[in-house]
Amino acid sequence: MQSSRKASYQETLVSPALEPVKTETATKKWETNEEKGMADSKESTSSQEPLSPAARLFHAPQFNCTILTAIGCKTSINPGVIKMGLEQTLMKHPRFSKKLVIDDNKCGSKSKWESTIVNVENHVTVPNLDPNMDSPDQFVEDYISSLSTIPLDLSKPLWEMHILNVKTSDAEAIAVFRIHHSLGDGASLISLLLACTRKTSDPDALPSIPAQQRAGSHFSGGFWGLFFAMWTVLRVIWNTSVDLVLFAATMLFLEDTKTPLKGASGVELKPKRFVHRTVSLDDIKLVKNAMNMTINDAIMGVTQAGLSRYLNRKYAGDQSEIEDGENGKKNNIPKSIRLRASVLVNVRPTPGIQTLADLMADESNNPKWGWGNRIGYIILPFTVGLQDDPLEHLRRAKAMIDRKKLSLEATFSFHSAILVIKLFGAKTYVHRHLLL
Repeated sequence: MQSSRKASYQETLVSPALEPVKTETATKKWETNEEKGMADSKESTSSQEPLSPAARLFHAPQFNCTILTAIGCKTSINPGVIKMGLEQTLMKHPRFSKKLVIDDNKCGSKSKWESTIVNVENHVTVPNLDPNMDSPDQFVEDYISSLSTIPLDLSKPLWEMHILNVKTSDAEAIAVFRIHHSLGDGASLISLLLACTRKTSDPDALPSIPAQQRAGSHFSGGFWGLFFAMWTVLRVIWNTSVDLVLFAATMLFLEDTKTPLKGASGVELKPKRFVHRTVSLDDIKLVKNAMNMTINDAIMGVTQAGLSRYLNRKYAGDQSEIEDGENGKKNNIPKSIRLRASVLVNVRPTPGIQTLADLMADESNNPKWGWGNRIGYIILPFTVGLQDDPLEHLRRAKAMIDRKKLSLEATFSFHSAILVIKLFGAKTYVHRHLLL
């Protein structure tokens, strides 16, 4: 945000997708008080929106999930400019201008979104910090970790922003967003963030989102095209069947191997510690291009290699030590370790980041795929073990992710979560699906 363009800031920052919605009840004149009362009652009811199953899940007592995002800036942050920008963008979004209301009645508690007046001063915190503090990086980590232990205030919309004008090793100032996950998933929130920004080359223009290019098949038609299509369908059916069997087994009895990475029962409810390290995206792209894979493949492979080295050190000195003669290193990792992770996947028909206008249009025309939490998850196994060639970790990661792409496991987990929450409640889903 450039201070030299404050005069046109309010005009340029408002995008069509964030303009207030005009209703007929705001201009229509009513002949009788009875008609006016009925209209007011109808308008009050329309201002309330029931929580979706995914939103109820994220408000479950054992799974009250909040998104914490730290954004570094090259210059000191002006709180006045930020507040003005929030008033013209974020506060105009329907989900960010509603608060959570819990109605207690004879049938039990029901939660709804209710429209409210938003005061930006109640959502922006600017602590008075010492710019010459000894360890600013440690302070930022402690500050973000402390935010994870403080629940959001339910009397106002469930989002807030903290401005930390302190110089770290990576930035001149830090802005920390805290948003309840019930407001939206990563694809929705990143789309909204992009809609609140402008190009540095043209401060009046929204950032452009590159179109996602699909890799085409060499067999575009004829016999080989039909054969390739049928083979792909058969692979999808087989992979999905295998994944669903493993998915059901995981819900019932299949557990990961007990390793130093696996905590004891109840560890998921303990306070968390946030520690971050900056990794060069150029280095990741270099590996990606050299190995002809995606960024996710590269990160998965590096994570796999890091976990293997960590476990090898943890198991050092154990009686199961095996001398690896080829590389001269001791392989202390027990064989046949089952180690898996739950990876969230966007299940919208249009993958990747969409423009906010498209996302909000989908919300009005097809709520099933519009704004909100439209995420499934897949159970991704890690291949744990030392490798003679470090690139083998990358190859195995790519092979596993490519296989998961030809599976409907994420779509199944999304719809099964909705069904379980509707039939048995969010608490049952948290216990059986997420806290095992």
